[in-house]
Amino acid sequence: MPDIRPTVGSGALVLNATYEPLCVVSVRRAAILVLSAKAVCVADGEGMLHSARNALPVPSVVRLTRFVRVPYRTHVGLSRRAIFARDGWRCGYCRGPAETIDHVFPRSRGGRHAWENVVAACARCNHTKGDKTPAELGWRLHSSPAVPMGTAWRVLGHRTPDPRWADWLDLREPETEAAA
Repeated sequence: MPDIRPTVGSGALVLNATYEPLCVVSVRRAAILVLSAKAVCVADGEGMLHSARNALPVPSVVRLTRFVRVPYRTHVGLSRRAIFARDGWRCGYCRGPAETIDHVFPRSRGGRHAWENVVAACARCNHTKGDKTPAELGWRLHSSPAVPMGTAWRVLGHRTPDPRWADWLDLREPETEAAA
């Protein structure tokens, strides 16, 4: 059994035979796929995996050798952690550090629990807002809540992507966004 200890980037991106991103698996699962010849390593991570007879570079990105047809989810699952990730862990009202989630149109008044109605909020703004709408308080949202889009959200969900996966997930570089 290889000695696999969790590392900082303890996941590996799995690509279909057509280089289409499928999912993220543990380093252990990625190593088993490579050793059983079900996948080939496309990009190595940091370090080596050792067994009694073999040494294998830690896989960061693996590509399946056979095409796998996978039905994709058409929506991104709504969770507390995903809301915080979408909003950058910032309050939708004051841009302070977010601690809670808030329904823009309160559920007590018929608001839905959906991506378009939920934002991350700090405890102070959430408590002050209560069961009112931002318009009633004269508040404005810094950005309107929306369903997250893109391959990265479908494959990763709320996980932070490894920088080595950028080529396959169409992730924009932060320097490019700041310059634009």
